[in-house]
Amino acid sequence: MRKIYLLFLIVVIGACTGPSTPTQPMDRIEPQWRSLFNGATLDGWVMKINGYELNDNYANTFRVEDSILKISYDDYERYDQRYGALYFDESFDNYRLKVEYRFVGDTAHAAPNWGFRDSGIQYHGQSPQSVAKGQYFPVCLEFNLHGGDGENERPNGQICTIGTKVIFEGELNRDFCTMPSISRTFHGDQWVTAEIEVKDDSISHWLNGEKVLAFSSPQYDPDHDLGKTFIQGDTVAITSGYISLQSNSHPIQFRKIEILEY
Repeated sequence: MRKIYLLFLIVVIGACTGPSTPTQPMDRIEPQWRSLFNGATLDGWVMKINGYELNDNYANTFRVEDSILKISYDDYERYDQRYGALYFDESFDNYRLKVEYRFVGDTAHAAPNWGFRDSGIQYHGQSPQSVAKGQYFPVCLEFNLHGGDGENERPNGQICTIGTKVIFEGELNRDFCTMPSISRTFHGDQWVTAEIEVKDDSISHWLNGEKVLAFSSPQYDPDHDLGKTFIQGDTVAITSGYISLQSNSHPIQFRKIEILEY
């Protein structure tokens, strides 16, 4: 009788515990999307406009209205080369950045000829605190944002290099801006999703879920007066930097800015 009872206990315990299965390590946490824009304020962001001190928001250029981050020029009499940017005050290295934006309205008075529906997402850039008072643009890489005029093709997603260089199709880029491999034009005031993926020295640009450009090996340009000042010894590689949104003379709006760090 005792043997039967012991056998019954073994069967019951075995049924309750079941076969052993591998468990996920407790310290392994999957990366999560993080919002850089809270929809209400510019907390965490730093502004810099050419000719002005850090955080001098000339003519209310950068603002939040109706849960939208806006770069606007309705209080400008003339644009007068007031190039600027709104910086997230934190450096990043490996990540995927997702931004939803749209162009609206008219280009500011006395804007540059190329300013029509032109802006950019700058990344791997110098810190906002290191940007000089009279400096037009930071040393950085730029996802060039273009909007169409309603008729003509105007490809979006170029890589522009400000004091920097990249390897594209096996060669160091020769032009300031390199065209995307896949041409996409967005007309009107439609919302567009732009993404930048940085994995070590490989970078790609995405538009509405489609990869439009890929390149690698971002580096400081030794022939650029400002870019060369960031070279440390023999190391020209850029492995991290700040993200910023350009103020280039055409009104632009952002409703989502998220980052997924690797």
